Amino acid sequence: MCGRYASSRSPQQLVEEFEVESVQAPVLAPDYNIAPSKSVYAVLERPEKDDRPRHRQLRSLTWGLIPPWAKDPTIGNRLINARVETVAEKPSFRRAFAARRTILPADGYYEWYATKVKNAAGRQVKQPFFIRPKDKSILAMAGLYEIWRDQSLPEDDPGGFRWTCTILTTSAEDALGQIHPRMPLMLTPAQYDEWLDPTLKDPQRLQALLTPAAPGRLEAYPVSTLVSNVRNNGAQLIDSVSLD
Repeated sequence: MCGRYASSRSPQQLVEEFEVESVQAPVLAPDYNIAPSKSVYAVLERPEKDDRPRHRQLRSLTWGLIPPWAKDPTIGNRLINARVETVAEKPSFRRAFAARRTILPADGYYEWYATKVKNAAGRQVKQPFFIRPKDKSILAMAGLYEIWRDQSLPEDDPGGFRWTCTILTTSAEDALGQIHPRMPLMLTPAQYDEWLDPTLKDPQRLQALLTPAAPGRLEAYPVSTLVSNVRNNGAQLIDSVSLD
């Protein structure tokens, strides 16, 4: 799974990288310890409607997808990841997969490796690793988004709609699989247009986009256990540490 990541790029950098046409998101502070329920940047395209043309947007979404049929929004706490193997069939994700796909930009993500060392309570010590592109480029994670309406609020209440998202995960390549068997599905620039196209509904073409990136693009290194506490933040969390 992917349960924590870092994102420090500015809106201007994301606009340039993903050819965004409009920014409809507040400026988010760099966050080196993004956890579920936090606001995150997302790149998406809304379909053409009435006099509104289709265009690429940068938005702020809440991490943890709430399906439109959900009665209780806390379901989003359990829907932070969607497995590529089942995303087209699962009721929680299939509608979003068909029409509401997004890109979630990141510097990299964290995974925890269970060591053979045990703490005073007898539990295995877990060592966090930061995983990022070797060239330090933006990691474009494939995601889905939904718009959930809070039926308890009036229709004209601007807070009545929640935009939420989930990250697609796939099997980790051999080297990364030693740390954790799953990883976010990465998109290459050549895939951006098709992935974001809300009119693309062909199952075969969509499934073709769910191919893991070629091995060797990412690097992993150990970081401080400070990242294990979501209250900790700052660029120091992605600094490499020695395991000696």
